[in-house]
Amino acid sequence: MAKRPLIAVYMEASRPFGVIYTGVTANLLERGLHHREGRGSRFAARYACNMLVWFEQFAWMTDAIQREKSLKRWNRTWKMQLIERENPDWSDLYPALCGTAPDPRVKPEDDEVREWLAALDSLNRPDP
Repeated sequence: MAKRPLIAVYMEASRPFGVIYTGVTANLLERGLHHREGRGSRFAARYACNMLVWFEQFAWMTDAIQREKSLKRWNRTWKMQLIERENPDWSDLYPALCGTAPDPRVKPEDDEVREWLAALDSLNRPDP
């Protein structure tokens, strides 16, 4: 069975420290695929923003939209600091989100993060 769609605010980048695109979606997996295919947005396609470098999940779309609007008012330095706090290597998180690669944000010794990701994964499982 398919995973439940992820309501999220996200940032895509053209490359590490490159152009940053901030967006909101009701289905992060599908939206990430759109960015990879150049269909994410005109801005993202023009600047080749197709690396998912940061995302934050929400239970409600209204909360996600509010967060996106807030982030869009941030300056570039603040956005880069937010990305680097959670993804210091600017790794593409999309393969891990799809389950085709390990999450680059998790280090082997990082048990707390591993537990958080397991809890997050359980939220994405279909209802019984």
